[in-house]
Order: sequence, then C-alpha cells, then structure tokens
Amino acid sequence: MAERQRAQVDVHLILRRGDEILLGLRRNTGWCDGYWHLPSGHGEDQEPATTTLVREAAEEIGVTIDPADARFVHLVHHWTGSARAAVFFEVTRWSGEPVNREPHKCAEWRWFPLSALPEPMIHYAAQAVTRYTDGQFYSEHGWQE
Repeated sequence: MAERQRAQVDVHLILRRGDEILLGLRRNTGWCDGYWHLPSGHGEDQEPATTTLVREAAEEIGVTIDPADARFVHLVHHWTGSARAAVFFEVTRWSGEPVNREPHKCAEWRWFPLSALPEPMIHYAAQAVTRYTDGQFYSEHGWQE
C-alpha cells in the first residue's frame, strides 16, 4: 500500500503596485540562490495561510497586511524533493514601505512589471505568476509522469 502524501504548505505574497510585483533575489539559503522569488514562507503548525502571509510579510519586507486585504489567486501543487502546496495571495493595500529585513537571505528587493519578469526566477513561482495573470487558479509543477 502506498504511503499517504504529506505536503508542506508554503504561502507566497504577490505584492502588487499597479502592474508591478515585488521580487527578492535569494542568497545564502542553500536552495535556488541567485534566483528571484516572491516574499514567501512555510506555514507553522496551528497557523492558517493568511496568518503565515501576514507574519512572513512583516519578517521579510517589513510591511503590515490586513488579512482581509489578501485575495487568494493561485495554488501550485508541486514537487521539489517532496510534495508541496504553494498558496499565492495578491495584496494591493498594505502599510509601510518594503525593506530588506533579511539581508543574510536576500540580496535585494525590486519591483518588476508583470510583463517582464526577471531571469532566473524560481520556476514554480514564475509559472504561478503567469497563470495568475491569465486568471487561472490551479496548476501543477515538477511531477514526473
């Protein structure tokens, strides 16, 4: 009998300013360093996704988000050595200006037009942003057929 899948839940913030989104350049993390990525983080036990989103936004970029302003826009069920469910929320209202609160893990944060995402970008996140702009709510990535 096959073992039941246990997926880690990751929460991603699409912080949107007009037609631009905020991306950070990863460094010193041991995974995909040198790639652009959205503000994101792992959910903790007993923590719903919107709470993770608010906590990670404060920890990584120093902005305050009201959970009521977080709009679910996409989910990627993906495989990166283990099963993961990546939940993406769009936020267009927040307080504070984004700053790099974790310079040991992020070289910089920069705004990019949705029509010109940088390279390289973490693959499943780039897929999610593209599908989000197309109005799709679900996709899969990295599974072997």
